[in-house]
Parts: sequence; structure tokens; C-alpha cells
Amino acid sequence: MGKGFFKAPVAINEPVKSYKPGSPEREEVLATYKAMLKETLEVPMYINGKDVKSGNTQTMSPPHDHQHILGSYHTAEKAHVETAIATALEARKSWSQLPWEQRAGIFLRAAELIAGPYRAKINASTMIGQSKTVFQAEIDAACEFIDFLRFNVQFMIDIYKDQPQSTSDAWNRIEYRPLEGFTYAVSPFNFTSIAGNLPACMALMGNVVVWKPSDSQAYSAKVIMDVFEEAGVPPGVINVVFGDPVMITDTVLASPDFSGLHFTGSTHIFKELWKQIGNNINNYKTYPRIVGETGGKDFIVAHPSANAKQVATGMLRGAFEFQGQKCSAASRSYIPQSLWPEIKAFMIAEMKTFKMGSPDDLSNFITAVIHEGSFDKLAGFIDRAKEDSDATIIAGGNYDKSKGYFIEPTLIETTNPKYATMSTELFGPVMTVYVYEDDAFEATLKLVDETSEYALTGAIFSTDRYAATLATKLLENAAGNFYINDKPSGAVVGQQPFGGARASGTNDKAGSAQNLLRWISPRMIKETFVTPTDYRYPFLGE
Repeated sequence: MGKGFFKAPVAINEPVKSYKPGSPEREEVLATYKAMLKETLEVPMYINGKDVKSGNTQTMSPPHDHQHILGSYHTAEKAHVETAIATALEARKSWSQLPWEQRAGIFLRAAELIAGPYRAKINASTMIGQSKTVFQAEIDAACEFIDFLRFNVQFMIDIYKDQPQSTSDAWNRIEYRPLEGFTYAVSPFNFTSIAGNLPACMALMGNVVVWKPSDSQAYSAKVIMDVFEEAGVPPGVINVVFGDPVMITDTVLASPDFSGLHFTGSTHIFKELWKQIGNNINNYKTYPRIVGETGGKDFIVAHPSANAKQVATGMLRGAFEFQGQKCSAASRSYIPQSLWPEIKAFMIAEMKTFKMGSPDDLSNFITAVIHEGSFDKLAGFIDRAKEDSDATIIAGGNYDKSKGYFIEPTLIETTNPKYATMSTELFGPVMTVYVYEDDAFEATLKLVDETSEYALTGAIFSTDRYAATLATKLLENAAGNFYINDKPSGAVVGQQPFGGARASGTNDKAGSAQNLLRWISPRMIKETFVTPTDYRYPFLGE
């Protein structure tokens, strides 16, 4: 930690650009999108500040146009992972000793690079590689990523300022050390901002990182590393490897210097990693920190007092933005019988206005799901709903993967509150509704709480404050992020720290100081000014 504190730049949320017709940002992102499509991109690994090419490559294609080859990315062999670990440990000798304000300066510069010269490129790469609309790319790859980088610096300063009380006899101080060893970041496909933040926040606190991005996010991961390199992240601090997740993880977790896992992905994989770390515990030099944000089966509950159009709009946005591929996306709703006819009619009418297609047509609200495996899984659940007697598809239900992995937004009504799509995480544009009797509100809340293993996000719509309070209390453990009269998605860094418990993760709240605290190991230092020279205490007498 440096000597004293300067007044750091105030962390404020990055304004979201509109991309309305005729706006300069709209023209710039579309031009960048078209130019990037014409290129054939080769994505290397990044180890010790150098591009590393194994020669073993996999191709990249847009989910909305899977026959178009964007380029390829190089996959790691075990030796590459071992080199990344060794490189990180060597880099730690200098990086961990660098004054905190110097580390802060690097990541604040990265934020400004994304806000300015890289904004169109990181948004376009997210639109192309992950099939996000321009708005979804803007609030993720640009704004949220910028916010993570800026607010993390503010959170770091706040942490470092927290010092113990001293006396006239002794000076007590806390040194917030990075973890001993190296850390491992495993990031998902669905948020470019999360992919960048998982390694960046650990590095900011003085740690060194081996980062494995999702193969489905390799296209925009290249832009992230370009930003980090231009911002001045030193060689070896963040090392990127792609490829076989089992081999990479086995190699990382076998190292006695492994000290922390920062993970976002599936619940099943996270549990397996936790088990593997536990099995290896006697091999490690220190107890590894484990932080994970995993799945969700996120809910919307409407009270009979709720405004029907507000509920329906929350369902439409919460379930179908980014094709339901947000960890926080609403996928089950509980609607009172008295409101259902109006909500149902409004949703059916609005869903007919959805346009679906490539994200370079900015009039499209829906694009493609990430890959064929996701498409096939979702199509299977839709087909099942068409056959089951306790489920009815009331909107959507079609799908087509001839050009891209397109799943039509689908609304299912079920008479079974434990129906498969009410309890199973689908990660796609499918919303299931259970209609309850108006006088069964409290019983329905208990049903919400016990239906899913997850506890990530949820929402209550109500104009009755007593009902909203009851829902807030009874659903205390059902969601780590709980929303009143709003959709359960769209958390903003610095405003709604994000994370859930139960099978949804460790709830270490990305976008807050709580998360950064997991990547430091405090050392208490006491300095006595006048040291005793006699062991005798007064109680002993003369």
C-alpha cells in the first residue's frame, strides 16, 4: 500500500448511449461491425505479455450466422498452462509490490480506453461474437465494464482506508496484501464485462491471474486483452489461455501455489471445481479463496394490486432481453387470476411486435442463442411443453437453426407449479407462468421459495406496501438481488451489487467492496514506540 491517499477520481456510472437513428454512436458502431466482419481474426493466447500461438485452433462464428467464419483462436496444451502459472508467479514479485495508486492508474486508463477509442470495437465484437443487440452490448461491454474498472478503484481506496485504532504508545496498521500465489479466473460467454472484471479486479488488488475465458467469448476477449495491454498491464500479470477446460483446470488446481478461484458459469461445474479444490487441499500452500456466481431460476411475483402493464413489461424485458441468457433473466412468473387475462393479452400482443434476426439490424429486439447445444436444449423443452397436458404454449414456440440459432420467444402457461420449466434453469427466451388464486398470495410466496434450488434474483410487483413487505420477508432467502416493482435483471455496478446464494453461488457481490475483500489477505502490524525493558507487571508488587 502506498504512503497516504490522494483524492482519486470520483467513481460515477458511465452514461448509456442511445444509438437512436442519426446518432454518431449508431453510425460508428455499425461501421465498425461491418469492418470487423470483413476481417479474419486470429486470436492467440496471451502469456507473459506475448501472443502465443499453439497451432491448434478452433473456428469462431456469429451465433446468428453460424456459417460465417470470423477467424480462429489458439487452444492451450498443458505446457502453455504451466508456463502461464510460472510466468504469473514471477510477475507477482514486482506486481504485488507496486504501489496501489500505480495499479489503480492502469485500470482507470483501461476504463477510459473503453469509454473512448475502444467503445465501438468492444461493442461490435460483443454484437458479432455473442449476438447481442447494440443496446445489450452497450450496457454490458462498454458501460458495465467501465463501471467495474472505475468503482473497483474507489472500493479499493475505501478498503485501504479502513485502519485500526492506534494509541500514543503504539501505531497499529493493516496491510492489505494480495493472496500468496496466483489466482484463476473462469469467465462466461454472456457478459463481456464479467469476462474482463473477473481477472481485472483480482489484479487490481495486487494478484496475478491465469484467465480462461469461455470459448464462445473468445472474439471479444481479444479486445479486452488489447485494452489491458494498451492500458499498461505488465507482462505476466494477466495470462490468457483458451481450450480444454478440464485439462486447463486440472493443471491449475494441481499447483501448490493456487490461491483463489473467481468463477462465473454453471452450478454443476462450480460444484465440481469446489470438490476438486477440497480433494487437493493438502497440496496447497494456503487455503484457496473460492468465489462463484452460477445459475438462477429467477422469478416475478405479481400481487393482485399490481399494475398489469407494468408486470407484463417487466416480464417481456426480464425474460427476453438477450434471449434470456442473463443469469438474472426472469423465467418463471406467478400471476393472480384477476390480472392474468389483461397481462396475457398485453404480452401476446407485444410479443407479436418482436423482430428477430441479426444484431446489425438495430430494429431487432431478439437475436440468436449462443450455440447449437443451447438451441437443442431449448427446442427440447419447447417440444415437451407442446406435448404435456399440464402446459400450454400461448405465444411463440417456434425455432430454426438453418442460418443462426434462433429460438422464438416463448410464453408457457402451466397448471403445475413444479412443472419442469418452472424449476429447471433453461438459459433462453422461455417464460413459464403459473396462475394462482387471488386469496392464495402468501401460500404462493412459499411456493416460490421452495420450487427452485437457486436463489439469484427475483421481483415482486405490488402497489400494496403490506404485500410488498410480506413478500420481501418471506422471500428473504430466495434471491440475493430482490426487486420491488421492477424486472429482476439489469443490476448496475455501485447501485445493485450482484450475487445470490443457495445453488446460485457464494454471494460475494460483484460490483462491491465485498468482492474485492476476497482477494486480499490482511496483515496487522503493531509498532511499539517505547519498548518495555522489564517483564514485571505492577500486580506482582516489588
